[in-house]
Amino acid sequence: MKKILVFLFAALSLVSCGNRRAVLLPNISGKAGEVLVVMKKADWEGQLGVATRELLAADCPWLPVREPLFKLVNIAPGDMSNMFKVHRNIVWFDIDPQAVETGVKYLKDRWAAPQCLVSVAAHTAEDAVAMVWSEGDLIATYLEQAERDRIISNTLHYENRSLAPQVREVFGGSPHFPTGYVLKKKTSDFVWIADEKQYTNQAVLIYSYPAEADPFTLKKIIAHRNAIMQANVPGMFENTWMTTGEYPAPGIEYLKYRGRDFAQVRGWWEVKNDFMAGPFVSHSFYSRDGSRIIVAEAFLYAPKYDKRQYLRQVESLLYSWEWTEEESVKK
Repeated sequence: MKKILVFLFAALSLVSCGNRRAVLLPNISGKAGEVLVVMKKADWEGQLGVATRELLAADCPWLPVREPLFKLVNIAPGDMSNMFKVHRNIVWFDIDPQAVETGVKYLKDRWAAPQCLVSVAAHTAEDAVAMVWSEGDLIATYLEQAERDRIISNTLHYENRSLAPQVREVFGGSPHFPTGYVLKKKTSDFVWIADEKQYTNQAVLIYSYPAEADPFTLKKIIAHRNAIMQANVPGMFENTWMTTGEYPAPGIEYLKYRGRDFAQVRGWWEVKNDFMAGPFVSHSFYSRDGSRIIVAEAFLYAPKYDKRQYLRQVESLLYSWEWTEEESVKK
């Protein structure tokens, strides 16, 4: 495995219902995917602001047009009123030569719930720039997971409870699905669940195949994907079906989240012999008994709209996966 990224913040999940203090806090404000950056204007216009934008407003990968990972809103520390303190995502830079304690802290539900706060304390702006780059992956992951957790929490609140049992029946586990998603297809090794509207299609495909030696290479995952898509996901016209686009080339990374190891592939799906296409992300992992590979995949078709938030919504459902016994314990 070439790259292993461990989500260190699973224990801080915003889905947790055990935080009694959060019940007393006001609800968060701000739009999904928005981050409030608290930083002096001079720093925002200098190298610290450049580093922060390069980290958090970088292009979202595998989208057809340029869209930032997050929309950034800057305010000065002196303008941080109670109205702004309830924002959903805050990255606060405290630049003080006399600071006793410096470093990056990851805080939850400081002034509102479910809130994500990253506090960066440094003696100088140059020190803060170094912290942004040294902690960059963790900062971005913390914000991204906070957004996912809110989507999962909302999904559990407005869940279509008829769907997960049908998936667990086939695979021994399932994501959760909000109202609006419906079952489109179910076989002994393939399930297709989607929320199809006039101009958007958010879908989750779950399928499995026998485990083999070294199953989590990009080449093997894509080969199985293409065969399964051709057999199960037809296009609108005769002799058309879903496949994997070659450009941009799909990418793979190896992740661990809440005790589950999986290979994540991001790429571009397209319809063979047609002109439909869009982004997809898949999680490949062993079945509970290790005899099969299970793939949970999210894909999006939204030709009229920006895609970052739509993809984040459907991708987040993959992170809600629970094995049957885990679901039973909850009950």
